[in-house]
Amino acid sequence: MTTHYRDITIDGTRISYREAGSRDNPTLLLLHGFPASSFMFRGLIDRLADRLHLIAPDYPGFGHSDAPDRNEFTYTFDSLTDVVERFTKELALDRYALYLQDFGGPVGFRLAARHPDRVTFLVIQNANAYEEGLPDSFWTPVRAFWNDPSPANRAAIREGGMSDAALQWNYTHGVQDPTRIDPDSWLLQSALLNRPGNKDAMLDLLYDYRTNPPLYPEWHAYFRTHQPATLITWGANDEIFPESGAHPYLRDLPDADLNILPTGHFALEDHADEIAAHITRFVHRSET
Repeated sequence: MTTHYRDITIDGTRISYREAGSRDNPTLLLLHGFPASSFMFRGLIDRLADRLHLIAPDYPGFGHSDAPDRNEFTYTFDSLTDVVERFTKELALDRYALYLQDFGGPVGFRLAARHPDRVTFLVIQNANAYEEGLPDSFWTPVRAFWNDPSPANRAAIREGGMSDAALQWNYTHGVQDPTRIDPDSWLLQSALLNRPGNKDAMLDLLYDYRTNPPLYPEWHAYFRTHQPATLITWGANDEIFPESGAHPYLRDLPDADLNILPTGHFALEDHADEIAAHITRFVHRSET
């Protein structure tokens, strides 16, 4: 199946996206993480395009989408969700499933809570919605930044989380065989982050991440009330969103299909075959 690389303008911002598969098939909207882009879904799209309609947008400031100046676009999760919501309307996506990874979680859960009737099922991969999934071992410097967004704390996050070494660590930490991980991933992220002003935009989003935990009760209420069919595929060795954040979903979604994988944060880089197989099995089971 052919992947098409398209653009659409949302409120003056060009949004790039990948699309593959027939619109006659169920739609799976793929929402990427940080500091990634729709590029992270390239392998999954290839494996699923014969049975699903797949759409993967780049948020503003990410991938091949426009990166508007911070004075022209407010880099918050509410703003990203507004753009994705408009994106679904412009593409006439009335019903869709959501694949959520990292930043895709707070974007997708906001979207699902706004329009629960539109969401057919969830695929959650290392995307947190519970306090247990934000361990101090990783999040202490980020919480310090949330509590005091001083230039010093901002610089600490910039230097510690956006260096080339940190980008590579995001992809290779916790994987069983690092030689399977495509280095193009972090080289692409480095090139994009080093665009003028882009690191500051990403720091704005990392600061705004503090708005997500207060929304957890609302998302849990969405889970409990609507019981969306949910597949969880989680890299067990992720230090950012560790396995401890996967199991609490079962409190609110007791029928969720939970699968723990022996890999790290970007599980698709070395477990795309397994995740695609889980999605295929899950969709087939849901249709029968």
